[in-house]
Amino acid sequence: MSTALMVVIAVVVVAVLAAAGFLLWSRLRTQRLRRQFGPEYDRALERHGSRGAAERELLARRQRHRQLDLRPLDPVQRERYREQWTHVQERFVDTPEEAVEHADRLVTTVMAERGYPTEDFEERIAHLSVEHGRTLDQYRRGREISRRAADGTASTEELRQAMVHYRALFEELLAVPEEEGRTGPGDGADRTDKAGGTGQADKVTVPREARRDGSEEPRS
Repeated sequence: MSTALMVVIAVVVVAVLAAAGFLLWSRLRTQRLRRQFGPEYDRALERHGSRGAAERELLARRQRHRQLDLRPLDPVQRERYREQWTHVQERFVDTPEEAVEHADRLVTTVMAERGYPTEDFEERIAHLSVEHGRTLDQYRRGREISRRAADGTASTEELRQAMVHYRALFEELLAVPEEEGRTGPGDGADRTDKAGGTGQADKVTVPREARRDGSEEPRS
């Protein structure tokens, strides 16, 4: 076999290995981004129509997120916000629209306390998506119901759902960091359990009997 042929074969082998390596790296990157961003990955893909463009946006979000000075809440802050959330839920019975408005404000307050920018909604969403991508759809739905509540067009059941949606992100924002919450073997409670008692946002107690006029329906 001539030297020239051997060189050609070597170049082809290197090119094939490089291409295979790139494909593997690309697939692993996609898997990591899907795992990290959850539904936000599909939302970005639908918006851009291209996996490459969608992943570049998500990587840019992650880079900007690293520049934030985020901080966990201390136990005193967590307890204070839990108490405030309880008060918001109690208000739902008499004034559901007002309770939803206060829930929105409380979630925004906790975001700011954690170090997230809150002035621009789209920027807020982009930053939150890096660590809270799986609850952002609920947050968006809660915000949409809040807007309709301000116009008086949201039903009581929709207002109740808004409280559930807000609670999902609220729980995550209050969550104890894993390294702080880990006290030893056997402590298997997840992060949301540490954040808010049951840790299940869909079990938030919002009375279904609340009417928009502030009265209560008779219980059967």
